[in-house]
Amino acid sequence: MSKTEGILTLEEVKGCPGWPGDDLVARRRVAILECVEDIPCNPCETVCPKGAITVGEPITNLPKIDGEKCDGCGMCIAVCPGLAIFLLDMNCTDTLAAVSVPYELLPVPKKGEIVKALNRKGEVVCEASVLRVVQTKKYDKTAVVTVSIEKEFADQVRSIRV
Repeated sequence: MSKTEGILTLEEVKGCPGWPGDDLVARRRVAILECVEDIPCNPCETVCPKGAITVGEPITNLPKIDGEKCDGCGMCIAVCPGLAIFLLDMNCTDTLAAVSVPYELLPVPKKGEIVKALNRKGEVVCEASVLRVVQTKKYDKTAVVTVSIEKEFADQVRSIRV
């Protein structure tokens, strides 16, 4: 993490075992695990239907993603207690990317709504259009919100503000 701010940089994220690799990120929708805390946690591993996420033993290992196995289902997003998992689809359109983020605030945005897209520091980087909102009992009270943004902001956007 940045020594002065406590915020992950993109370079640090790409150095984590939860980064699926630049090639996969460019090709298709895939989960990105921005988890850097050595804490006992593995719900992402447990919920992944493809076995694409592994924590293993000890349970304090950082989660690792096998991007070839990940089909971008997003099941892992809502179960992460650290809100550290995102889906990135760089091929939404020629100019737009889609980012799926965990969202636990009210009001929950609605499909078609324009929201503010925030970076890891919580700063507004651009506007985003809500493509999809998934709320199920299985996700408890965490919604998974997918927004479209200009591709240039895809590596930055990690939250939204309604």
